[in-house]
Amino acid sequence: MACFVVPAAEGAAVKVIEQKAKKSGENTEACARRIERLGWLSKMLWGGSALLAFEHVWHGEVVPFFPFLSAMATPADAAAMFGEMATTGVAMAVVVTAAWGGLCAVANAIEQRAASEQAPALEV
Repeated sequence: MACFVVPAAEGAAVKVIEQKAKKSGENTEACARRIERLGWLSKMLWGGSALLAFEHVWHGEVVPFFPFLSAMATPADAAAMFGEMATTGVAMAVVVTAAWGGLCAVANAIEQRAASEQAPALEV
């Protein structure tokens, strides 16, 4: 029904944080890396939300006229929609964020391995 709204809202919040971090003026390599990784999360959340929104349009759950969500037509349907947003939507946002965390961990491990291989060997 409207489960895509929760990851979209998280994506919007992440995009705001990313933009504020860009405007902070800090030009370190670590800051640039963090901003890039926030961009990854933002793209993952927005992409998933866009695909889900398209799927909901395809099935007639999102309509081009007010109230835009077919579940908002009756109070009983609205209650079910909010329940779906609270369960499915939040679960999807958590899973995407966890996948992003795993992706960041792997990227950090690869960067650390590359840095240790490039460090000059100490002679004893």
